[in-house]
Amino acid sequence: MRAELFTRPVRRELVATWGFVARNLHLTKRYWGWELVWFAYSLTSSLAVAYIGLGTERLAGAAVDGRALTLYLLVGTLVWAYLSQIFYVISEMVAWERWEGTIEYTFMAPSLRLTQLVGTSLFAVIYGIIRTLLILAAAAAFFDLPLAGADLPAAGLWLLVGSVSFVGFGILAGIMPLLFPERGVQMTNVLAALLLLVSGVYYPVEVLPAWMQALARGSPATYVIQGLRGAILEGVGLESAARPLVYLALGGVGMILFGTWAFSRAERYAKRTGRLKRSG
Repeated sequence: MRAELFTRPVRRELVATWGFVARNLHLTKRYWGWELVWFAYSLTSSLAVAYIGLGTERLAGAAVDGRALTLYLLVGTLVWAYLSQIFYVISEMVAWERWEGTIEYTFMAPSLRLTQLVGTSLFAVIYGIIRTLLILAAAAAFFDLPLAGADLPAAGLWLLVGSVSFVGFGILAGIMPLLFPERGVQMTNVLAALLLLVSGVYYPVEVLPAWMQALARGSPATYVIQGLRGAILEGVGLESAARPLVYLALGGVGMILFGTWAFSRAERYAKRTGRLKRSG
């Protein structure tokens, strides 16, 4: 009897988690035109950045390995496309619900706020993986990628563990459209741009000024991109990545808990000040 009393709320929250995944799926289907536009933008941006490698080889001559530089840039671009998609999906769900006029009903749902955020995050991870794989398949049709020495299982683990960290950043970013209906989404773009600048997406972080390198050490994307480049370009396996992966996972869990706490505080403030009734 006691076991049943314990498992019943857990089962209810698991069902609610899947409900939030399904809700976000239907929202994405509703705005499928926008999704197609942003997918085309991400694809063309990734190809344009990757072609810089071949263009540099053409300009610099044999001193530059164009294929290796192309792969270097493509790894950074694809990882950023995946992580930023998680970041944006979580933060923009608040804005979408404002447009739909359902945000007050969602916050009145009989489920934990952590359940809502985990459900949204789970959808973001699944959606981000599918979207990134499609971009990778398209890129493979344009470039001859040297993947013979890559450790793909290690690369996949780096990507999954890095997702946990960016989920926490996405939850924190969701506070902006919650508190600032008119400019909240644009404010999340500023945070994403800062992470893009300091995380070494297109260049080693060592080329940055010292104070920006200090900021880079606070970005989980820095470690994910470095880990993936090591696994794909140099074949670095899991035996060398175990400790940083553990640290990254623990930091990600801590960021999710802190983000959930901060989101709950922001929600109470928004309710108290009447910000939820406004459509952005």
